[in-house]
Amino acid sequence: MSVREIRLEAADVLAAAGVDSPGVDATLLLAHVVGRTAGELVMVDGLTDDQLSRFRELVRRRATREPLQHIIGRVQFGSVELEVGPGVFTPRMETELLWSWGCKVLAAVPDPVVVDLCSGSGALALSLADSVTGSLVHAVEIDPDALTWLRRNLSHLPQPVRDRVVVHSGDVRDPDVLAGVSADLIVANPPYIPTGTDLPAEVAEYDPALALFGGVDGMSVITPMIETIARVLRPGGAVAIEHDDTTGGLVMAALDTSADFEGISQMEDLAGRARFVSARRARMNP
Repeated sequence: MSVREIRLEAADVLAAAGVDSPGVDATLLLAHVVGRTAGELVMVDGLTDDQLSRFRELVRRRATREPLQHIIGRVQFGSVELEVGPGVFTPRMETELLWSWGCKVLAAVPDPVVVDLCSGSGALALSLADSVTGSLVHAVEIDPDALTWLRRNLSHLPQPVRDRVVVHSGDVRDPDVLAGVSADLIVANPPYIPTGTDLPAEVAEYDPALALFGGVDGMSVITPMIETIARVLRPGGAVAIEHDDTTGGLVMAALDTSADFEGISQMEDLAGRARFVSARRARMNP
């Protein structure tokens, strides 16, 4: 069989298993096995018996709905590559919008202080530290398993970047979790899915529940976290919170109720769905 035929056969297997992007996943798994990028597969004439056997085993695993990122063991997020696997939330492409938004916000801020709440694998914290020269980034995470992945990913970055990241084991609902820290930017991808929501197998079976669910209304972490944000964010500083596509209004109302924020606005993800709320900490009256 040609490489193309092998890939198409795998895509058919994944499609039958209900995988959302069978062609893409088959291509990425094949590229992983042969040690090439997806675009370089056109230069691969054939697979060895060992490569074919390994590829089909990986396809079998993906057909059970094991996440592609777990099988490959890594995911590209922003400017960094992260290791991911059991025990940590797999970063999604739409969250990269928070990274790019944060980079733009900080473009004119010298030596900014950044806080990433519910950091998980460190996706936002590490990509912002890597992308924003001179930034000092505080990453807060409560789950010991996720902290292991975060610290592992941090260890892979160049020393000058590692020196600008501080990892905190703590609860973002505790207003004192970052006592003494004053930030120019806060980003957060907290647990926000309302309990009882029907989820794809890749999420329901593999992402830790602690990173997914935010109570009946999806706000059990976000609402108390706003007090932490109000304490840590400097006047004029910016914040963005990712949320469920049904709870944007609740997040905006929670920020508005605190009376510490202005310029509260809704941002959409790549699919045009309400996904992030941004705001500024109100400046002090002269």
